[in-house]
Amino acid sequence: MLLYIDPGTGSMLFTILIGVLGAAFYSLRMLWIKLRFKLGSGKVEADLKGLPFVIFADDKRYWSIFEPICRELDKRGRDVVYMTASEDDPALDNEFEHIKAEYVGSENKAFARLNFLKATIVLSTTPGLDVYQWKRSKEVKYYVHIPHAASEITLYRMFGIDYYDAILLSGEYQAKDIRNLEKLRELPEKELVKVGIPYMDKMLARLESEGPAPDHEKTVLLAPSWGQSAIFSVYGGKILDVLLKTGYHIIVRPHPQSFKSEKDMIEKLMKEYPDSDQLEWNRDTDNFEVLRRSDILISDFSGVIFDFSLVYDKPVIYTNPNFDVSLYDAWWLDTPLWTTTALPRLGRELTEDNMSNLKELIDSCLSDAQYVEGRRQVKAETWEHVGEGAVRTVDYLINKYEELTTEKEEK
Repeated sequence: MLLYIDPGTGSMLFTILIGVLGAAFYSLRMLWIKLRFKLGSGKVEADLKGLPFVIFADDKRYWSIFEPICRELDKRGRDVVYMTASEDDPALDNEFEHIKAEYVGSENKAFARLNFLKATIVLSTTPGLDVYQWKRSKEVKYYVHIPHAASEITLYRMFGIDYYDAILLSGEYQAKDIRNLEKLRELPEKELVKVGIPYMDKMLARLESEGPAPDHEKTVLLAPSWGQSAIFSVYGGKILDVLLKTGYHIIVRPHPQSFKSEKDMIEKLMKEYPDSDQLEWNRDTDNFEVLRRSDILISDFSGVIFDFSLVYDKPVIYTNPNFDVSLYDAWWLDTPLWTTTALPRLGRELTEDNMSNLKELIDSCLSDAQYVEGRRQVKAETWEHVGEGAVRTVDYLINKYEELTTEKEEK
């Protein structure tokens, strides 16, 4: 007797079968990798013994987040393994005595290593732990997340921080958002610790040491994010046409991801608007100098807005503050995004209607004293413990390590 299965049910069963087979294949592959690690060279022996501290960076650009923390850990003689998914990560050439940097492969290869890691504490900026490829290892005691920008943590993709044990924060509004998400999802409360922003502390100290940029012509920095809501996707070359008409010097610094995900578009723009006396394209790994010599920033939903306005104390022009949050943790909350309340205090919004008056927008932002006071307010809300971020972060990590290892000894 033949059984009839309607197309919808058949499709569902096929999907389930593929999922089961995929999970089985993944488990067998992970078992083989773990066995190979155990039988291999001494490269993995430290994993098997257990590491006190591991830092994981999924991209080289996050070395700026971790460098001041590594410096403080090294200063205190704490051994750390820094695992990076970038083969050219500057961390691999660090000068520290106690920080061992190691390239662990990119994407799935890196996660395969991390999924069987044995360590007491893992610190990372990477969201999506135990949601995507990166799974919690049974041999890791505690996972700690540190954000990579001075804004709300709910702008990660959904469930981005749900399975971390602790989150290091810089402002009280972040803690309120996390607690609301935990209640809505019936999650256990994570440990929330306000430490400040170590990488911005370092930028500020460097700026105070080197001083403002030498005298220069008025300079506008265009530094958009990437994706469908970003400046170049919305306005294309039109914004460059308008900027060139201002007569000011223009620096264009696309988001690093644009050169991967929007390569054709960026290359087309670079060809149509080549470097000239008035316009330059910037891809420096270190953005300190380009931010220092710019008088005003134009950007969209990018963390560089807060770096520029709060560290360098300069105004911004922003676009599209009300982007679609349906894919992000913020979608769960019925309160307005903190960023949307902060941006109007930092500068003016650029729209299709006022783009033709961009020069007037730039001039008003540079001269209006209300934005000086606005930057002071925003800084107080999102950057607590200025100058103390690395010390407070390391204090927390060491205290937590001692707490976890003491518990283990007592058992």
